[in-house]
Formats: sequence, structure tokens, C-alpha cells
Amino acid sequence: MATLRDWIEETLRTQLAPTRLEVVDESHLHAGHSGWREGGETHFRLDVVSAAFEGKSRVERHRLVNGLMDEAFKRGLHALALKARTPGEAA
Repeated sequence: MATLRDWIEETLRTQLAPTRLEVVDESHLHAGHSGWREGGETHFRLDVVSAAFEGKSRVERHRLVNGLMDEAFKRGLHALALKARTPGEAA
């Protein structure tokens, strides 16, 4: 089975066709906190730049990404820190 990080990256690439995608496992920063578990892959930081966010509010962008991550949450993802921008905002 692919790592959760790999699954997240593949899902976002397939669904959002991002021009920039950074997926960082920050689980080690949350050791001992709620949702953390040995082995990591519980807390991720995402930086996604995609035309799919055009015309969407910040809340709509976050809902879109969180919806795509439903399976990841079922697999043990606890928290996402998300930056979701359009290509024009990232320039």
C-alpha cells in the first residue's frame, strides 16, 4: 500500500491538476498531541496552486480539498494545514 503522503499527492494531482503542489508530513511536530500516532502521517501541510480554485472563496477551496481527502481521514489523517491558491495568486 502506498504511503498516505503518496496517496494525498496522487489524489490532488489527479483531481486538481495543480501547477504547484507541496505535501509535507509535519506529524513529528505534534508528537503527544491529539490525533498523533507513532509512525507519523497524521498531520500534513499542503500548498496547492490550481486553476480549479478560480472563482472560489477560501472556504470553498478548503471544502473542495477536504472533500478530496475524505479517504485520507479514514486512513488516519488527523489534520491539514492548507494553503490553496490560484496560479495568479501564486505569481
